[in-house]
Amino acid sequence: MPVDSIQSRTQRNADSFRARWNLLWSEKANWIAALAILGIGAHLLLRFGFHSSANVHSIPLWITLTVGGLPMLYELAGKLFKREFGSDLLGGISIITSVLLGEYLAGSIIVLMLSGGEALERYALQSASSVLSALAQRMPTIAHKKQQSGVSEVSLEQIEVGDTLIIYPHETCPADGVVIDGHGTMDESYLTGEPFQITKTSGSSVISGAINGGAVLTIRTTRLAADSRYAKIMEVMRKSEAERPRLRRLGDQLGAIYTPIALLVAISAWLISGEVLRFLAVLVIATPCPLLIGIPIAIIGSISLCARRAIIVKSPVVLEQITSCRTAIFDKTGTLTYGNPKLTELLSAKDFKDDLVLTMAASLERYSKHPLAQSILNATAERKIQLPEATEVEEKPGQGLRGTVSGHSVMITSRKQVLAQNLSGADELPAIAGGLECVVVIDERYAGMLRFRDAPRAESRPFVNHLGPKHQFQSVMIVSGDRESEVRYLADEVGIEQIYSQQSPEEKLAIVRAETSRAKTLYVGDGINDAPSMMAATVGMAIGQNSDVTAAAAGVVILDSTLTKVDEFMHISRRMRGIALQSAVGGMALSIIGMIFASLGYLNPVTGAILQEVIDVLAVLNALRAAFPPKVIHDL
Repeated sequence: MPVDSIQSRTQRNADSFRARWNLLWSEKANWIAALAILGIGAHLLLRFGFHSSANVHSIPLWITLTVGGLPMLYELAGKLFKREFGSDLLGGISIITSVLLGEYLAGSIIVLMLSGGEALERYALQSASSVLSALAQRMPTIAHKKQQSGVSEVSLEQIEVGDTLIIYPHETCPADGVVIDGHGTMDESYLTGEPFQITKTSGSSVISGAINGGAVLTIRTTRLAADSRYAKIMEVMRKSEAERPRLRRLGDQLGAIYTPIALLVAISAWLISGEVLRFLAVLVIATPCPLLIGIPIAIIGSISLCARRAIIVKSPVVLEQITSCRTAIFDKTGTLTYGNPKLTELLSAKDFKDDLVLTMAASLERYSKHPLAQSILNATAERKIQLPEATEVEEKPGQGLRGTVSGHSVMITSRKQVLAQNLSGADELPAIAGGLECVVVIDERYAGMLRFRDAPRAESRPFVNHLGPKHQFQSVMIVSGDRESEVRYLADEVGIEQIYSQQSPEEKLAIVRAETSRAKTLYVGDGINDAPSMMAATVGMAIGQNSDVTAAAAGVVILDSTLTKVDEFMHISRRMRGIALQSAVGGMALSIIGMIFASLGYLNPVTGAILQEVIDVLAVLNALRAAFPPKVIHDL
């Protein structure tokens, strides 16, 4: 056999062994806890059931301490070597002390407490993400792709942007897209948190993970399956379980303070009473390693809750930081506004009526892809105007839109073109004002002007007004690349006084850095030019899915384009921090009370271990509350 083949097989065997060992080691808490339960149970049975001698009924406890305790002591020794003096150090000292004093039952209970706490942590983290796990199981593995040869089944990895997919009744949508044929409903509650059936027809957007109703829908994909909203939520689940959040370090810091206090109480109880068992009893009840798992459990639960509310937390640290932000910085277009200009003013020339000017313009705009076309059509729909057919429609670059409507020549163009062509009635053009504008010309005569503004979101003003009273923000500002008149108009509409207009991405970045040097900042935006500022701010937040670059730079991504979700995130974060500190500080306070009773001789080591386990369970159960939505999740 070739040497390379032998080496390859040897390497594969080594990798396989290493993988099995890593899996076994990662599950060590489970089998050590099981061993401790069996050992303690066998000891009690031999001691009280068969009344065997001490040498016999201590054997199960020795096995527990040797097989289960030594791996834990080895791990603690590694932490000491790295100078990590956490609160779990108390557990190691307690195990060693119990063996030296012959208190094997107390030592075995400590092994059970430490391993059981770690196993409970793993279970609690999985429970906190249970909704996301259930969602993962709902995702299909195949899609029905429509091709010239018919409909064929393909894997999700084979789906490309622009593919035509068939969504059959009651199937789960495999990718984000737009409906191109069919009419029905979809259940998006697993993704948006809103318990409604959403109507879908041609032009409606659909999101992966949504459940189709009773009608067949044909969609054109707009994103790869790997880039869909559903995939992002799944990514959050994986990262949140793997990444060690910053608040966990807060737990370590609390433990670093708590450990010497516990040792001082234990040593004092020993010296004052002269009973070494009191030293052990205090250490046993002081062991808070499982207790402090309440902090990461609260974080994972909050990340899970955010994901169910269409809020993707990419960096757990933002959950801690957002509550201390005091300056809010907003981009303008698409953040505080809808990003869709709306017709706000129609100025007709003399001898022309408003409805006539709007009708002629809308009849042409039905054939245009200009960004303002839909705003004009929406205005006619609101007025319930019937549009006549347009003919000879053409749109040459820089010259505007031309056509014939009801026998009249119609042109939609710019102020500059009207003046350049010296058209009849040009002297009636209104003065230049803020916002966007287009000019309507009928039969070579100026007929009217349409003015547009990007309307502020309905929730923008209430959201801005409540940032100070409800979330302690001291400064709110707009930093935008738009003209000052436009930025000032929006600022007045939403109640913001401080603005920076006509700012380049580099200038935006400089402003954010300067503000962040004075206080922690929240930056909210949606465009590619916002990415540098998001990264420079304390917390960067992207609204919508307009740019993968922006989403990559942000610590939080709001999948639904609404500021209400920003407020929800603030509430979830504040609640998470409160629950995490309740679990850590509250549990430690109960432990300190128990330590006092143990130092006075009212608790022996075995009773103290049982009491500590009860405290740990209470702390974990409290932390799990973070995964469930509160009654009030926003103020808007």
